[in-house]
Amino acid sequence: MTVSQKIHFSPILRKRTFEIVSDEIKKLILKGDLKVGDKLPPESELARRFNVGRQSIREAMRLLELSGYIKVEKGLGKGAVVADTVMNTFSNLFLEAFLMKKIDIHDLTVARIEIEKTMMKYVLENIRDEDIKALEENVNYSKEKIKDRIQPFSENIEFHKMLARISKNSVFILVMELIMTVVSDFRSQIQLPFSFPKKNISDHEEIVEALKKRDLGEVINLLEDHLKYVGKIMEGALTKSEYFPKK
Repeated sequence: MTVSQKIHFSPILRKRTFEIVSDEIKKLILKGDLKVGDKLPPESELARRFNVGRQSIREAMRLLELSGYIKVEKGLGKGAVVADTVMNTFSNLFLEAFLMKKIDIHDLTVARIEIEKTMMKYVLENIRDEDIKALEENVNYSKEKIKDRIQPFSENIEFHKMLARISKNSVFILVMELIMTVVSDFRSQIQLPFSFPKKNISDHEEIVEALKKRDLGEVINLLEDHLKYVGKIMEGALTKSEYFPKK
């Protein structure tokens, strides 16, 4: 018996049409082109755009729904909507890990610093004038909310997600989406001082100015100081929280 006869070669399986459609929609979600809450076009429109039959679209929708990427709302004018089920699942696992003391805020902060510092190289390689403008609008809108004594919670979270999308790296986008979902859920369980968002906005503004200058060293230094501050504030708030058990 020859060597080739001893080796088992598995046949290459072609993906079915609905699996290809499902994969393409997943890519759009993970890249941030489709965001949580976005409504997908109707079946007929998707079938036309993908140049496939409506049955393939229905099967793709079922697969995406089972995977937690979309939720299908029934009724007139309803349809498939991008869901946050996947991120919420991971976020809940992280929160449970906090409760079980398997990880802590320090672990999260250290990981964020290393990930976001590495990401900044790619942000600077890909950032455009319109990206700078969008970041400035985020900062300015946050300032307006502070004037109205409203905490710009979602804007602060979105700032870091925007940076990930600017990097054009799908892994950074996915990882930052997960991290910021965890941070968002964690913050909802603790009381932060009102001075916190003001400092947050100031830090973000300085980061944007450094991005304008394309100064990687300054961006990284500002980002690291910012994330250390955020971690310190969250650790302090954690000690006062009734939701998380004390060590």
